Amino acid sequence: MHAFWRPDTLARCGLAGLLVAALSAGCQPADDAREPDERTHLLIVVDGLRPDLVTAELTPVLHDLGQRGVVFTNHHAVFPTVTRVNAASISTGAYPAAHGLMGNTVYVPAVDAGSGVSTGSKSVLDAIALASDGRLLTATTLGEVLAEAGRSLVVLSSGTQGSGMLLNPTVAGGAVIHPDYTLPEELDAELADALGRRLAPEAEVADRTRWIVDVYLRYVVTELRPDVTILWMGDLDGASHASGVGSPEALAALEAVDGEIARIMATLDDVNLLVASDHGFSTLTGEMELDALLAPYTGTLADGLPDVVRAEGAIYVRDGSNGDDEDDAKDEKVARIVSALQRAPGYGAIFTRPSAPGAPEGIVPGTLSRALVHWDHARAADILVSADWTPDVNEHGYAGTTSQRGTAGHGSTSPFDIHATLIAVGPDFREGAVSDVPTANVDLAPTLLRLLGLETPDTMQGRAIEEALRGGSSAGVPVEFTMHTSESAADGASYVVSAGVSTVDGHRYLDEADGCRP
Repeated sequence: MHAFWRPDTLARCGLAGLLVAALSAGCQPADDAREPDERTHLLIVVDGLRPDLVTAELTPVLHDLGQRGVVFTNHHAVFPTVTRVNAASISTGAYPAAHGLMGNTVYVPAVDAGSGVSTGSKSVLDAIALASDGRLLTATTLGEVLAEAGRSLVVLSSGTQGSGMLLNPTVAGGAVIHPDYTLPEELDAELADALGRRLAPEAEVADRTRWIVDVYLRYVVTELRPDVTILWMGDLDGASHASGVGSPEALAALEAVDGEIARIMATLDDVNLLVASDHGFSTLTGEMELDALLAPYTGTLADGLPDVVRAEGAIYVRDGSNGDDEDDAKDEKVARIVSALQRAPGYGAIFTRPSAPGAPEGIVPGTLSRALVHWDHARAADILVSADWTPDVNEHGYAGTTSQRGTAGHGSTSPFDIHATLIAVGPDFREGAVSDVPTANVDLAPTLLRLLGLETPDTMQGRAIEEALRGGSSAGVPVEFTMHTSESAADGASYVVSAGVSTVDGHRYLDEADGCRP
């Protein structure tokens, strides 16, 4: 492990100087360039960064990185396209079907049998782990692989507590540093001494991001010196949720993020840098009223709790027993709820358990399989429904709406939620390249392991992005596109669900899915 901080650069640069330094010198090999297996690797995740927000005008630093490195024009978020699902997929190189973190809100009966719980809270994640024999995630993490190989991972996050924790939930081989907590806890005092200050608990997200960048520059690269760092910036996501996609407030947050990346770039030397987003973003139109739709189908079991529990778009039907008669009644209720979803406006693609092992169709007519979207886990709901979506343009000129409630959000099978950002630059990556070969957030951990010369565990379902590496080429990489459909005409209402899937060397990527009522 080697330090790569250049304090002389940091000391003499204001923001304008940082921009110039980042654009002219960032990621260039030093005179004493390290051997490939000794290089340090940095993954920056900009929460909610749509690819069309990376422009020379809005994000000059990010745009320049793309010009000098590799821009991936077909990068995918994992569905459901929410933050903590993708954080778990980044850390495990796997889909929810393997890692078991099913949503931003999840239903874990051992934690709360009557409702979903938010994975944004560290205390909730700790409770889920305790109820699951210590395994919050059911797949091997990047941190665990690195620790086994004598390497290290440090995670820094200004997002929710959960977004940081899920990137290294067992704190294997390194540390997790968040404004609200430090793991291992004994690092906290040392960290405060290195920075000379503590962050106020009520600090805004921009201050939190500046703080974690300070931690990175003044402590992580000088004292911890990890082989891999994941740095998560939450500014843009919060501003977009509150004020809208492309709003002045969101663009101001984006400018601040670009400035923080400039600060980092001014200190980098001989480092492989990946910049990714966890998901895209859409404008919300509010037609989806899932609780109201479920109310007529919800009863009370003998334990006094509801027999239908919703966690975001995941719908669990509880039968209170394992008997055959109860199972039949449960399947009938699932079918009735699906039929209601198919008839109601505002609901898009619907997924149920596979009709047969590995089948793309779900067990209920007019649904697709949970397995098709890599969501078929023991913790999965009986029904998973996405919001409906359109390509309509909002007041700020950005396309993509979904029927969820609120101002702006994500989570759906819309291509505007699925389409995410990925840029790579550094000594091991191609220069001035554009790749349209499909990639996804599950590919980030395998790629980092490939750069370090380490084996990828069998639980990782992603692939190393070989076409991005020096000597690699995206030309000639075979990509297969398949459209899967399922139709229902129950109760005289026609409904067709479809999903477009791209496949690269056996690795399947969901491009989009939707339901329509001809």
